[in-house]
Amino acid sequence: MPARKGTAKGPRIVNRKARHDYLILETVEAGLALRGCEVKSLRRGQASLAESFARIDDGEVFLHGMYIAPYQEGSFNNPPPRRRRKLLLHRGQIARLAGKVSGSGYTLVPLALYFKRGFAKVELALVRGKRQYDKREAIKKREAEREMRRVAKRGPDRQP
Repeated sequence: MPARKGTAKGPRIVNRKARHDYLILETVEAGLALRGCEVKSLRRGQASLAESFARIDDGEVFLHGMYIAPYQEGSFNNPPPRRRRKLLLHRGQIARLAGKVSGSGYTLVPLALYFKRGFAKVELALVRGKRQYDKREAIKKREAEREMRRVAKRGPDRQP
């Protein structure tokens, strides 16, 4: 069953720029270790995955650069908005990702953040950076598909 956008449990926060800047090779779902009021801020949709990435340190995976806004009704000990957060994966998954990331040009980037059965989850992707010509090619392809849909919707007998 596909994940639904904007469920009652909280919104789905998407990293749109990642799909434009990177070629996605593989995805994996990871749990996200949070503290205190961070969950309430996430349920309000007050987070951003832009410019965030994951790094493997000593057999653990951490998410760096993700922004979670401080909870307004929280106390003085709200955690810092851009702290590094631990991702929860099985040891085998971490070892497999570590082997692939050690190759040059590969990195781990979060694609989406959502709630599943009450737990915060991150869709993590193994990616390789796109070259400028790859980005242009993807834009041309998307524009051609949009034009074909528009012509098909209009009908073959009508002139533009």
